Amino acid sequence: MSQLNNDTLFAQLSSIEEVKGNLLKKTRGDKFIWGIVILLALISVLVVYSATGSLAYKMNKGNNEVYLFKQLAFMVMGMLLIYFLHKINYTIFSRIATFLFYISIPLLAYTLFFGTRINDGSRWIRLPIINMSFQTSDFAKLALFMYLSKMLSKKQQVIKNFKEGFLPIIISVALVCVLIAPANLSNALLTFATSLLLMFIGRVSIKHLLLVIAIAAIPLLVIVLVAVSTYKPVKSEVVEKTNNIEKLNHVGRFTTWVKRVQDFIYSNSTDVPYQVQQAKIAIANGGILVGLGPGNSRQRNYLPQAYNDFIYAIIIEEYGLLGGGFIIFIYLLFLYRCISIFRRCPYAFGAFLALALSFTLAIQALANMAVNVNIVPVTGVTLPLISMGGSSFLFTCASIGIILSVARNVEQLEGKDTEEVTNNKPETVTAKVANT
Repeated sequence: MSQLNNDTLFAQLSSIEEVKGNLLKKTRGDKFIWGIVILLALISVLVVYSATGSLAYKMNKGNNEVYLFKQLAFMVMGMLLIYFLHKINYTIFSRIATFLFYISIPLLAYTLFFGTRINDGSRWIRLPIINMSFQTSDFAKLALFMYLSKMLSKKQQVIKNFKEGFLPIIISVALVCVLIAPANLSNALLTFATSLLLMFIGRVSIKHLLLVIAIAAIPLLVIVLVAVSTYKPVKSEVVEKTNNIEKLNHVGRFTTWVKRVQDFIYSNSTDVPYQVQQAKIAIANGGILVGLGPGNSRQRNYLPQAYNDFIYAIIIEEYGLLGGGFIIFIYLLFLYRCISIFRRCPYAFGAFLALALSFTLAIQALANMAVNVNIVPVTGVTLPLISMGGSSFLFTCASIGIILSVARNVEQLEGKDTEEVTNNKPETVTAKVANT
């Protein structure tokens, strides 16, 4: 009798296959993107736990389990956010895009003048009730790409016209980038580059884009010219060099930008910025194949921001160039799958939105890795889904959730879920993309 009861009990329990099937039924969108997100999140837990050794020593008496659980908490919140957003019909984002964009402008202005200052830049505001700070530029970028996707989809008929098509779009992009730039020039440049790429795909006139690039290049050339003219290569004249730069201190973070350009152009083997030097040592320690192994990084105790801006150097040190190359492959695969969604989506807004959000994540990842291997000057750009969690991690998850929302609706339209299509048919955005 007892054996019979046990058999009945086990028969009522769901098998692993049934649980897996139920989970897959509730989870829609591109399965490759889901796999990539989960894989990067797991890699993030391992690497952040390893890279927070020095931070734990300074802040928590060597107890870096605190940062492990913090990263796990952000990972869980991020996955829940992705799941929630991917269930939403992406056309809703078209309806709220203008509102979010108009909200982001005063938020950026408030942050610029009254935000929390870190490294001479005001990038953060603190939410009073939950006592959590977030970087308003992350919210502004998400709102901008929603708004830009909506504008491009609606203005396809007049997109070649400077006044009616191009001007309203570029003004919105310029406004956001100008407000981000004083505190975070690198973030503004990446946002600007992603916007231009999206406009190019959206059939904006090449002449108009070249004009904007020429205008935007002027302040960058000024920074380079000042960096070259104020640099003194002789070591005995380091004080003079410093005095020349300090004359520009009244121009916000201009001094920081000039110094980074000088470090990148003129630094040699004996005069390398400390963080770049430590990143190079970490990469050299990693070797070609397996590296030092998980948790065995040596430079994590010397490399500033090893858990954020320079986490890619820690990955190479622990997993070798092979591991570093694998990370690049994962981000490129993510971009490829998002481009596939863009090509399959019949509605312009969804196509542009998926492409914009995937471009910004892929470009940010490549920029972070380029800084770590000293291809470009040092910037404050994190590695998406891998750097230590925070508001940036959650906004990255929000972007991925929106991409998966577009992918889910593409699957519905392709007949993979006919019942849900009948009940929740996405509305058509004004115009389809022509010749893309």
